[in-house]
Amino acid sequence: MVAKQACLVIGAGDDTGGAIGRAFAREVMVSCLVRRPTHADALEGLAQSIRDDGFEAVALPTDARDEDAMVALVDRIETEIAPIEVAVFNIGANVQFPITETTSRVYRKVWEMACFAGFLMGREVAGRMLERGHGTIIFTGATASTRGRERLAAFAGAKHALRALAQSMARELGPQNIHVAHTIIDGAIDSNFIREMVPDVEDKRAADAILNPDHIAQNYVMLHKQPRTAWTHELDLRPWKETW
Repeated sequence: MVAKQACLVIGAGDDTGGAIGRAFAREVMVSCLVRRPTHADALEGLAQSIRDDGFEAVALPTDARDEDAMVALVDRIETEIAPIEVAVFNIGANVQFPITETTSRVYRKVWEMACFAGFLMGREVAGRMLERGHGTIIFTGATASTRGRERLAAFAGAKHALRALAQSMARELGPQNIHVAHTIIDGAIDSNFIREMVPDVEDKRAADAILNPDHIAQNYVMLHKQPRTAWTHELDLRPWKETW
């Protein structure tokens, strides 16, 4: 009998994060779904939808920026649910402001959400995975992880830092049999946010010109299943029509 394992998804929203949670639940893992407590009802709805499909999921509302809360979260999963085999950091924090209107409060909060919270997750799960000698940690990046752009100083700064965190962890943990990967989501995702902002989403979907959250999730599962003779560290995902 295969021992139960858990997949931790930080930033389990309605679209990409939810798709990642569903995908790993189908791999016979317990999806441990995390989102801010203000979204507790939506998070429980996601977990219930996974359970309704016959898989295991639990909603764990947590502020991922809170160090004590993250330490307690990982400890709870490890002791009460199952060992964490996969951990995915998927918080976005995509905000846009001209540099002269970017307050220190905005810059700090975006960094806390998009980078510091990733550090807390990575540190806590790495300690448990090192004890077992295996595991997968995936950080979700963006186009802004590799280059800045107007109005994106806060977001790009945080995403650059997250990428550096992933690179550093990969170099340290890879030789210890822990696969650390960083994805670059280079394009618009078919999400509630984009559907509200982009008028021609239906046309883009019909032309396969927008990222499908389920297809992103399939790539995350692929990263976890890769043989260690050929691990991918950085994976760039974009629709076929997206310009570089």
